[in-house]
Amino acid sequence: MDPDSTDGPHRGAATDAVVVVCSNEQDEIEVDTARWERLAAAVLDEVGAASRAEGCHDELTLTFVDRDEIAELNRDHRDVDGPTDVLSFPLDADSPGDGELRLVGDIVICPAVVDAQAPSHAGDADDEMALMVVHGVLHLFGRDHADEPTTTAMRDEERSLLERHHWHGPTPAGFRHEHVST
Repeated sequence: MDPDSTDGPHRGAATDAVVVVCSNEQDEIEVDTARWERLAAAVLDEVGAASRAEGCHDELTLTFVDRDEIAELNRDHRDVDGPTDVLSFPLDADSPGDGELRLVGDIVICPAVVDAQAPSHAGDADDEMALMVVHGVLHLFGRDHADEPTTTAMRDEERSLLERHHWHGPTPAGFRHEHVST
């Protein structure tokens, strides 16, 4: 199947310990689904390993949607009007799994929002999408940014995961977590 297909979900990146099922349900921004599946799988494998039962594998869905769909999800699940960049819906990440499968949860990303906010956030669209994938996986495992200590801890973990699985080296000088005025 074409990785940019909008034909619905397909089993994407997988290892012995993780499976990422990906679906691109928007056509406004080109998305390299195979690339983001691999990143999600690598982060899921690393972050989930500590709590995954022996012989169990983790599975998550990664879905790319348009502004209208993410705005509807944002309103229905967070009581917030308007589109957002990423939403995470944890399922079983708090349990070790049943010995075979642990459904960790669902991540929904709006590439149009990611693309629009990239210059004032991570710096470029590629790093912004990578950040949203990592951010989404961490939320599935209970990481949050509700206050200064949790925000700092989550950002440090995001940067560390991006260095290992996205940049394969140190954080680029232009990358930032904070939104800046443009």
